[in-house]
Amino acid sequence: MKPLILLSFLFLLACSNKNTAPVAPPPPSLPVASVVSGTETTFQEYPASIEGVVNVEVRPQVSGSLDKVFLDEGAFVNAGQPIFKINEQPFRAALNNALAAQHAAEAALINAQLEVERLTPLVQNKVISDFQLKSAKATAQAAKANIEQAKANVSTASINLGYTLIKAPVSGYIGRLQKKQGSLVGPADAEALTQLSDVHDVHVYFSLGEKDFVNFKDQYPGQTLKDKLKQLPAVTLLLADNTEYAKPGKIDVIDGQFDKNTGAITVRASFPNPQGLIRSGNTGKIRLSLKHNDALVVPESATIDMQDKVFVFTVGDSSKVKKQAITIIGKAGGNYLVKDGVKVGDQIVLSGIDKLQEGMVIQPQKATEKVAVVRTKK
Repeated sequence: MKPLILLSFLFLLACSNKNTAPVAPPPPSLPVASVVSGTETTFQEYPASIEGVVNVEVRPQVSGSLDKVFLDEGAFVNAGQPIFKINEQPFRAALNNALAAQHAAEAALINAQLEVERLTPLVQNKVISDFQLKSAKATAQAAKANIEQAKANVSTASINLGYTLIKAPVSGYIGRLQKKQGSLVGPADAEALTQLSDVHDVHVYFSLGEKDFVNFKDQYPGQTLKDKLKQLPAVTLLLADNTEYAKPGKIDVIDGQFDKNTGAITVRASFPNPQGLIRSGNTGKIRLSLKHNDALVVPESATIDMQDKVFVFTVGDSSKVKKQAITIIGKAGGNYLVKDGVKVGDQIVLSGIDKLQEGMVIQPQKATEKVAVVRTKK
């Protein structure tokens, strides 16, 4: 009897397990938010090179031995201040010779004029023919020409003597001294004696690609590029250590054409440099602002990167999610600015997206919708 009872119990248990269906887990509860749009400002950085408003190569105009160097490298000089001195003795001797030649020419003119004065009455009284007088007058004219030539030689010698003292053409900072005292220098030298940089203002040069240039200029009013330059906001200079330079700059020049090799156009921004903190040859970055009107805003945390593309999960009918690729045009704070892929009002999942799959059903958390998108204003 007992075996029969046991068999009946096992049969009933098997039937019970067969008729009981597995219980499906509830859909995950995830926060969602609506895509919004607004006016945002993004910033783009471009490598830049820095030059003084004036960069002058200081070169000798005459050849000779460098007798004196008045200032050291890096020193500040005022325009007209002496920097180098070339041995002047050969040039002073040349000036003295030119002066002597001038005096001799002046004496020759006096003699020629005396001869004309002597011959004039003799010709008038028909004592001699006028041929001798004409010859004397021609000699006097030649003496006058010799004086003019002598004066020119004196002027040239005086200029060359002046070139032996090399002065600063502009105010600025002295660069590296390529020649030391005692060196032979001349106009044909491959290297300049030094460079002089006027850096009370500096010019910062950077390049914009064609697309960036079009986007940059299209957002400002004006019929011509000159009009647009007046409307451009101030720009920021980042120094080599990524610190911001204290003074804002202004874009004042845009090159006339694109470089055929790089496909970029050169832009110049000017910055005041009253303290002389920036020197010619420095490098840095220019930070430009770009205003986006009616840009779609999506939190960066609500996106996932896959195969060089960025995706979000949108919530559709029956709370099913769909993986949607988006096109990003910039970043403002913790938000991506999106060109297409989603539209205003679309519901997107904010977190937990790494565990989602296409077509998966979720339970949207409506309570967090109003704080889902953090807008950052610059």
